[in-house]
Amino acid sequence: MAQHKQSIVTFKAEESLAAALKALPNRSAFIRSAVLAALENVCPLCQGAGILTQEQKKHWQAFARHHALRECRDCHEWHLVCGREQELSPHGE
Repeated sequence: MAQHKQSIVTFKAEESLAAALKALPNRSAFIRSAVLAALENVCPLCQGAGILTQEQKKHWQAFARHHALRECRDCHEWHLVCGREQELSPHGE
């Protein structure tokens, strides 16, 4: 099995976070797992920036004309609903 080349990545952390990480049996595995999980949950529009560029905002405004944010009746999470189609629930309803 071919091994992937690895790189060392460092970051600044508050003392309390650094202390908590030092207490872990395998810091690298924990941090790697946390980063990968965070990347899987990045907003597809802003790509994790937390804000939209002016051009992204224009696209969002055009999209939002025919879509709405709604709270799911089952899991209570917010999601986008197309105003042109009947709402389909991922919960089997």
